[in-house]
Amino acid sequence: MPTPPGPLSHLKVLDLSRILAAPWAGQVLADLGAQVIKVERPGAGDDTRAWGPPFLKDANGEDTTEAGYYLAVNRGKRSITLRIDRPEGQEVVRRLVKDCDILLENYKTGTLARYGLDAASLRAINPRLIYVSVTGFGQTGPRREQPAYDFLIQAMGGMMSVTGERDGLPGGGPQKVGIPIVDLMTGMYTATSVLAAVACRDQTGVGCAIDIGMLDVQVATLANQAMNHLVSGKVPARTGNAHPNIQPQDVYACADGAIILVVGNDGQFAKLCQVLGCAPWADDPRFARNEQRVNHLGVLAPLLHEQFSRWPRETLLAALAKAGVPSGAINDVREVFEDPQVKAREMLRHVPHPSGVDVPLVASPMRFDGLPLPIRRAPPLLGQHTDEILEELGYTPEEAAHLKLTGVL
Repeated sequence: MPTPPGPLSHLKVLDLSRILAAPWAGQVLADLGAQVIKVERPGAGDDTRAWGPPFLKDANGEDTTEAGYYLAVNRGKRSITLRIDRPEGQEVVRRLVKDCDILLENYKTGTLARYGLDAASLRAINPRLIYVSVTGFGQTGPRREQPAYDFLIQAMGGMMSVTGERDGLPGGGPQKVGIPIVDLMTGMYTATSVLAAVACRDQTGVGCAIDIGMLDVQVATLANQAMNHLVSGKVPARTGNAHPNIQPQDVYACADGAIILVVGNDGQFAKLCQVLGCAPWADDPRFARNEQRVNHLGVLAPLLHEQFSRWPRETLLAALAKAGVPSGAINDVREVFEDPQVKAREMLRHVPHPSGVDVPLVASPMRFDGLPLPIRRAPPLLGQHTDEILEELGYTPEEAAHLKLTGVL
């Protein structure tokens, strides 16, 4: 069966970015059906291709040059190798831009202007172009020319100040999130901005330049912790797994393993008390309302830990599920993909890869009319589509051969 067109199949994206934040946005657009052309450095490609082990195994069980990190961020794209610091490479970019709707780039501020590939220059060629710049600190401000990585922005943007165990306890101290959360959120904000710009262009007929800074994204996603500070004047502190505003929410040890409990309202707390055989707690003036539970957590938490320690984990999880109290096991990544719900939602797919094996890929969570989005292409090999893309641009085989011979491709 032919793959049905996606909702963005009418859009073409030129992806000049590398690493994670902007490529994640490109992957989101590719998942939605956009045609995404990834431009990479000849011989090396995106930095993440080398960010292993682990690497994808070929049919003989040997490592390929495709790192798991790279594979996580580039499905659905085509790859062309190109030296954009060479005039001939810049001309290829200009030809590509004539027929593109969106350009993604994450070079340091000012770099592409030196090559005549900045927003003003390329939008002069194609006024409908949506030119998206993703940087660590944005296009303005005293740090605009400085590079940044997710870890640095998690620290600077406050994330690590509220992540990790409480000071003074074993393991206490600042921690980064176990995934590159700022990169991922930056990618999502970037994709959302692109879609808004496309909708605006449908009304005006012209594109725009979009400026996304990772530090801005991290500040924006401090969310409730930011507002906790702004309305109280108090600086939020690390609380381990305990929620700063809603209780009880934490990790609790049962007789044979830990679970998480996520009580979100007073009704769920009353149901929890029923399951534990402690119904009077729901009417206790220290615990009846969430505000009281937060203020008296020092009293409530030991009581809950004592009760949970008496239960077998699976027995308690079943009882809580039946009562409608949100709770669950703490899965490792292997267990995630073995979870019946994850399997039912087809979040793991296997797609033919140019190396001759099927590559396991995590699917997009987006569904339209209840149907999962197809994975249209495996992450490409370095330069896999160079000849194909040049032919589409009108380059003759002789011209393409010359560009290869002179090191442009």
